[in-house]
Amino acid sequence: MQVGSLDLGDDYDVDEQPTSIGRIKPELYKQMTTENDESGNSKGGKNCGKINFSLRYDYENEMLLVKILKAFDLPAKDLCGSSDPYVKIYLLPDRKQKFQTRVHRKTLNPTFDESFQFPVPYDELPVRKLHLSVFDFDRFSRHDMIGEVILDNLETSIWKDI
Repeated sequence: MQVGSLDLGDDYDVDEQPTSIGRIKPELYKQMTTENDESGNSKGGKNCGKINFSLRYDYENEMLLVKILKAFDLPAKDLCGSSDPYVKIYLLPDRKQKFQTRVHRKTLNPTFDESFQFPVPYDELPVRKLHLSVFDFDRFSRHDMIGEVILDNLETSIWKDI
């Protein structure tokens, strides 16, 4: 069997040096991010919806009370155009105690309305971070992460005019 010269076609420029992957130009395959530019998202990440929760400290029992209220505009992670969301809650830096909401089937706007208690002394609040992760439940594969929120100043005092 004889091998002849390689036919590069008529449109191949002799001065152009082929790359190690041939004449493919990777810069043509970069995805455009106009959606992120218009959204005004300061982190440059993709918008994954919003989560509504409340925090309260119980001084008498030395407990941080976390109430997961609802989420909305979550992205669809399932093939049917929906998600089965739930929320995991940690109080960092230690991951000893983890809580999780119920799974809400086939919704992008779940109402959780669930409360959780973390026993933590008041003087430890400044070094603690609340970590909320929103997942899409998948029965037969690994659950997809939708997004996460880390709240690092649990001792915030709020002033309002009266």
